[in-house]
Formats: sequence, C-alpha cells, structure tokens
Amino acid sequence: MSSGIRFDRVTVVYGGTTVLDSLDLTVEPGEVMALLGPSGSGKTTALRAVAGFVRPAAGRVFIGDRDVTGLPPHRRGIGMVVQQYALFPHMRVEDNVAFGLKAQKVPRGEIRDRVEAALEMTGMAAYARRHPRELSGGQQQRVAIARALAIRPGVLLLDEPLSALDARLRSGMLTELARLHRELPDVSILYVTHDQVEALTLADRIAVMDKARLQDVGTARELYREPRTEFTASFVGNANLLPVTVGTDGVDFAGTGLTVPTDDAARGTTATLCVRPHLVGLGAGPNALTGSVAEVQWRGATHRLYIEVAGHRVMADLRELRQPPALGDKITVHFAPEDAVLLRAGVTAQETTVSAVGVSRDG
Repeated sequence: MSSGIRFDRVTVVYGGTTVLDSLDLTVEPGEVMALLGPSGSGKTTALRAVAGFVRPAAGRVFIGDRDVTGLPPHRRGIGMVVQQYALFPHMRVEDNVAFGLKAQKVPRGEIRDRVEAALEMTGMAAYARRHPRELSGGQQQRVAIARALAIRPGVLLLDEPLSALDARLRSGMLTELARLHRELPDVSILYVTHDQVEALTLADRIAVMDKARLQDVGTARELYREPRTEFTASFVGNANLLPVTVGTDGVDFAGTGLTVPTDDAARGTTATLCVRPHLVGLGAGPNALTGSVAEVQWRGATHRLYIEVAGHRVMADLRELRQPPALGDKITVHFAPEDAVLLRAGVTAQETTVSAVGVSRDG
C-alpha cells in the first residue's frame, strides 16, 4: 500500500460551521505525526477526512500519490484504531483480527498467517481464542491494533487510542506503540491526541491544532524551544508569557529592561516573552525579576514557585528546596537571554506557510 498523507487546503463544514479550515499538512512516508489540540480543535475531523468518514467541502486528501478525496473508506488502504476498541463482542480475538481480511476476500490460508503475525506483533498470540469480555482494556486495545495491522495498511490512523486506559496501562501501551513504530518503518501514522505526553513520546513531528486551524508544526524540541504562537507555548508544556515592549537592545517588562534576542522589524511594538519555568533560576543574575511569593507547590523532585511581579505571575520550577520560601516572601529570580523566545503580537499560523518540510518562520 502507498504511504504518506497530504492535506491540500482541506476544509470541512458541519451545518454551516467550519470545523476544519484550509488544512495544509504533509505526513511523510514512515513518519508518526501527532495531531495535538484541545477538544473541538479540528484534529479528529482531519483524521476522519483521511479515513473517508467525512467529505471535505473544499480541498483534497492524498494517500501516497493517490487523490482519495472521493474514495470510500474501504478503498483507501488504511488501518484505524479508535478509543472505544470497537471489537465485536461475539467474536473471538482471532476472528476480530481476521474481519478486515475476510472483507477484502483474502485467501483463507493467508488470513491465518496474517492474523498470527499481527497477534504476535502486538503480544496477543496467546489470547487468540478468547472473547473481548475476557480481556483487559489494554489487551482489547492491542487486539484493535492487531486488526488494523493485519490488512497491512500504508497508513495507520489512531484516534485517542489510549484515552480510555488508566495511567499504568497507558504508559505500557505507549511503550508498545513506540516499539511497533520501529518494527513498521514504512507505515505512516497519524495519531490524534489531546495528551502532550503521548505526542512527545511517540511523534516524529507534532501538528498543533486550535479553533479548526493549524497553529504550528515541528518536532517536539522545536515546538518546546521555539513556539510560534502563544497558544503553542502554553499548550506544549508550561510557559511564562510576559507582555513586553520591544526596544533597541531588548524588551521592557513592566518598567524593567530585559536583555533578550530581538528583531529590528519588531522594534517599538508590543510582544509576548516566553520563558519556560525550568529555565528560571533563583537569586540574582541576568534578567532579574523581584516579586513576592504567591504560591509554593511541592512536586517531589521540584518545587514550583509562583511569584507576583508587577501584577503578573512568574513560574519557576526549582530542584526540591530544603527550605522553600514562605508565602509573601520577597525573592528574586532570573533567566538567561538565550532561554527566552519573543512572540510577536498578532502573528498567527495563517500568516506563515506550512509545507511538507514544516513551517517557514517569518518572524
């Protein structure tokens, strides 16, 4: 089966409401692309457009070099796994896995071999004769994945596949999915989730969605270190987002001058300064800010401090403190110039170009 997915300005409308707006995005052959965003952001609609369950109002969907926009789901060569498992309760595990192959009229002998291979790959070979009710949630999800893999798809679609599992099972399934990705290097995977950990663990690249539009796309490291928008900065990890005015040699935050990388075109404009909490240090240093402690949270290996500075809360994640400050104490924190990212006010994802290789940053 052909691999790779391309959205060419795909728009989906439900009842007059645009739920996916002009999506341009490419998933390369063999790549795991996570669609990350809150509920209602358009990520599941994008996946359903690839699957053929919704028809775009505009734009085209390609799998490999085939335009599949008008094809029914069964002719697209895809495997799909959803969060509710969707197993047939009256069928044994092996029959559930064989279902798609029988629908494709694969020869009986080949069906048996493919079912055995898929169950072996997902660690479920010993459960072939059981019914779904005799399995745990994690085991049922493995069967659903085995069923999707048995048809040997070029594209695997995963729609919140772990959301119904508890934390321990979810962690184990993440490990299994990462292993499957290594064993299936030619299969393109589109993984829909609202969970940052899942996206950061599995994805080669992450596409951040919000309000029906693509906001950002890049590797986890790129999105964390160089977010393009305030939404990306706040949704992918935690961030201090400080309103600043851009000057000649830095920025002004509430009357305090800060030295950070700037751009001549931004001079004199308002912007937002993004600093990750773990990059904020305690005590004097470059870009020092002084304020009063508003909240202290113990998080095991770290303490998170919330410091009120000129009417804004600044977060600092510090290695566990032997004697954390008390509420109301005056303290000073600082951050290095190179650890700050300047987000231009008014710059949106729509003003930059998203292509097969990622995002071109225009400042």
